[in-house]
Amino acid sequence: MAADMLIEKIYMSCPLCGKMHDVGKMRRRTYTIIKDENVEYDETYYFCENSDKDENEFCNAAMLNQNLLNARNAYRVRHGLLTSDEIVAIRDEYGMSQVDLARMLGWGEVTISRYESKAIQDDAYDIMLRLVRDNPLQALELLNKNINSFTNEKALEIRNKILEKLDRTGKEFLTRKALEGEYAEFMLPSDANGYCVLNIDKLEAVISYYAKQVDNLYKVKLMKLLWYADVLAYRENGMSITGLVYRHDVMGALPIGHYRLMSLERLNIREEIGYNYLLMIRILPIEDMDYSVLNKDEIAQLDKVIEKFKTYKAKDIVDYMHKERAYKNTNSGEVISFSIAKDLREL
Repeated sequence: MAADMLIEKIYMSCPLCGKMHDVGKMRRRTYTIIKDENVEYDETYYFCENSDKDENEFCNAAMLNQNLLNARNAYRVRHGLLTSDEIVAIRDEYGMSQVDLARMLGWGEVTISRYESKAIQDDAYDIMLRLVRDNPLQALELLNKNINSFTNEKALEIRNKILEKLDRTGKEFLTRKALEGEYAEFMLPSDANGYCVLNIDKLEAVISYYAKQVDNLYKVKLMKLLWYADVLAYRENGMSITGLVYRHDVMGALPIGHYRLMSLERLNIREEIGYNYLLMIRILPIEDMDYSVLNKDEIAQLDKVIEKFKTYKAKDIVDYMHKERAYKNTNSGEVISFSIAKDLREL
């Protein structure tokens, strides 16, 4: 575990030694038990150098509350639940108070307050919160359903915020839903998706990362790079990165819904006329892409794939993939399972 770190010195009346002096505000990684699980999180505390070593740390009420919130958020992250900050962000985007959001969802008025401070939402409540965050049409439908819970002025204010988001993200939302529709039968972790459900945020980040590192990246090569990254991640961590499902195609492994994939609104795509006047799809980096959705292991796996195939032309990487055992042992149109695919050639 990392050593305790000094954040700042604060001049205060110390409750341990009873003197006014500089007290160290410290941070460390520590553990606590939440729902019978041992959870690691960031904890802050004050340190008094004048006290004996058995009693030289203390916290005020605000610090204790923040530490508890940090622990609960660490649990949420582990279980794929929205953190308290992410719930606050939903309200902020739609201009709603805690009570407003609870009313729109048809919940008890203190429910959102509890989730932002001390309680951890269950899966069903988390799904509803995500629907409101990701789907402004769903938010508008819920507002209309519970319109009597608001004054006319407040309902109009919230509606305008929802419509603003719909204008900003409507096309991206619709293209995402179209791709997600292709994956309706793969909504649970399985051998087909590398035990990872489709994650479009990570998919867009991976595509942009490849485009940033690989010159002249076109669709055929990109599809192969995606497969190699997902299989490599599955082999090393037991889980793919993107949740894509790949089928045996004449050009190698090809993700289901690849046409819809290339229509994602955020992708930076340029159509070019290539050899024999064929239309080619060139992929460029996405401006302002947030690569923090990829962890350090996933970045390392992408880098490993790039190192191997950066200079390969599309035909070269297709030929290389055709020699993979997973490709040779499947038939045209069949899903290439990750349990077979993990037996990669040298990478």
